[in-house]
Amino acid sequence: MALPTPSSLTVALAVSLLLSISNLPSVRALGVECEELPQELCAYAVSAQSKRCVLESVPKTDGTTEFQCRTSEVRVEKMTDWIETDECVNACGVDRGTVGISSDALLDSGFTRKLCSAGCYQNCPNIVDLFFNLAAAEGTFLPDICAARRSGVRRSMGEGEMGLAPIAAVSAGKWDSASPASEPAPAPEGF
Repeated sequence: MALPTPSSLTVALAVSLLLSISNLPSVRALGVECEELPQELCAYAVSAQSKRCVLESVPKTDGTTEFQCRTSEVRVEKMTDWIETDECVNACGVDRGTVGISSDALLDSGFTRKLCSAGCYQNCPNIVDLFFNLAAAEGTFLPDICAARRSGVRRSMGEGEMGLAPIAAVSAGKWDSASPASEPAPAPEGF
């Protein structure tokens, strides 16, 4: 007995499903070229050349601003062809509309709370890697920032806020012994 051949309708449905799935943002993509990414997938993506994609604002002659995805010179170790998932964007508290690459978000206690949460820190290596390196460029250590966050360290920037300067003091061991002790977070995999 011969097996039935798939009908043209079945083949068309299968092809349609495959094409719709291939257009969904995923953790891994093939051949990510920053300049080809739509604005809503640009921030936190990593190109096929292991360089971070960055959203840039471009002023137009009519006074409006256009946003374009560009390849930055920031190289990512051990990661390529990466489009960040919506789950990690939400868990880490980042915004796909972020223009440029900056450590400024590390000054926001609400942001560091999300970044240091288990949902982000343990599951979103691309975002953690970015902010690990941004913190390092500012002379701080992301696991120390997260440890200070968990221990409830508060400084002069106001209730619930920490800046990079006080955090640098934590990593240098300058907090007094009255501060609650906390195990520092381990560095994320791949650092």
